[in-house]
Amino acid sequence: MVAPQPFDVVIAGAGIAGCAAALEAARSGARVALLEKTVLPGGLATAGLVHIYLPLCDGNGTQVSCGIAEELLQASIKYGPGAVPACWRAGHAAPEHERLRVVFSPAAFVLALDELLEQAGVTLWYDTVVGATRVEAGRVTVLEVENKSGRGSLRAACFVDATGDADLARQAGAAYVEQENWLSLWALEATLARALDAVQCGAGAPLLKLVTAGSDNIGNGHPPGTKKWRGTNGHDVSNYVIESRRLLRTHYQQCQRDLGEHGRNDAFPLTLPSMAQLRTTCAVVGRTTMRAGEAWQARTDAIGLVADWRKPGFVWEMPFGALLPRDVRGVLMAGRCIASVDDAWEVTRVIPAAAVSGQAAGAAAALAARQGITPDALDVTQLQQHLRARGVPLQYADVGLRARAG
Repeated sequence: MVAPQPFDVVIAGAGIAGCAAALEAARSGARVALLEKTVLPGGLATAGLVHIYLPLCDGNGTQVSCGIAEELLQASIKYGPGAVPACWRAGHAAPEHERLRVVFSPAAFVLALDELLEQAGVTLWYDTVVGATRVEAGRVTVLEVENKSGRGSLRAACFVDATGDADLARQAGAAYVEQENWLSLWALEATLARALDAVQCGAGAPLLKLVTAGSDNIGNGHPPGTKKWRGTNGHDVSNYVIESRRLLRTHYQQCQRDLGEHGRNDAFPLTLPSMAQLRTTCAVVGRTTMRAGEAWQARTDAIGLVADWRKPGFVWEMPFGALLPRDVRGVLMAGRCIASVDDAWEVTRVIPAAAVSGQAAGAAAALAARQGITPDALDVTQLQQHLRARGVPLQYADVGLRARAG
């Protein structure tokens, strides 16, 4: 299998980070290929049914994430239900559901992402798996892939690893850290009660019913005596999926018993995630690594702002160094596999932060390709000027906030 045309930028993984990177790189004039192992763009937000676009604001009425992060939030509700809370600008220590966020239909979001990627001129390779990389003098130069056409290779000036699991960077020999995952599952269900609600209010939006089983993000609800799971182990990934669906099966056994003779007609799973809903698997070791307690820390190489979705009043400047693997050149990280560990990982692994890091990675890749250099050699001030021209706030002062000592 041979690529039908040369590319400036090849992006592995079409989750939110990969889509943001592809959109930015293509709009910046690069020839872009976006590879995805499934047939759906959006990653965990769509194929994974994690259908809450978490806040772009700090919970105190200040929007901190803009650019493609905001564009994708609006896209998520273009062809389906969802609305930003009208009160978000007046918020003070607002809870997550009252901030600048939406709940969307995963399928509707897929349609909008398709449209955006097509309009940008991105070449999409679905059902394509990332294999080995070729590294020459410490630089990634070729990516081996496999799909229905067979095995082949893609050469590009720059690569972006948006796989979520650092698949590309790990293959290239980059150092990384791992984290185990609690067992959980999100799915969408159909219930008679929700159907009656929809009829009552005269709208279909109430039909979008989420059901969860297992643990939350800090381990509450994890089945006692059950192990935690690694996302880089093939056996673990398979069994994580099996065990999470076992939890859901148990849920419906009980639910349908409670509903009586016709329970299976009144409550049932409508659709299940088509990918493992792992929260944290691999984080590359970067030129800079984001760590716990670094909210409100100023960064001279900041490439975007992200808010802590769990608690209002905490904002992070994301450093460009977190997108650069320490040990490998020619590749940028985007999404949940950037150099972010411990509690910082909880902030950077979610949809808005993935879009922020993705846009920055796409911009850096396009600039580096145009100049014939690797991303680590890029003048960060040039990248910052490019992003600001796109309407992306990078530092606290850009949105009227200030860094804090300690």
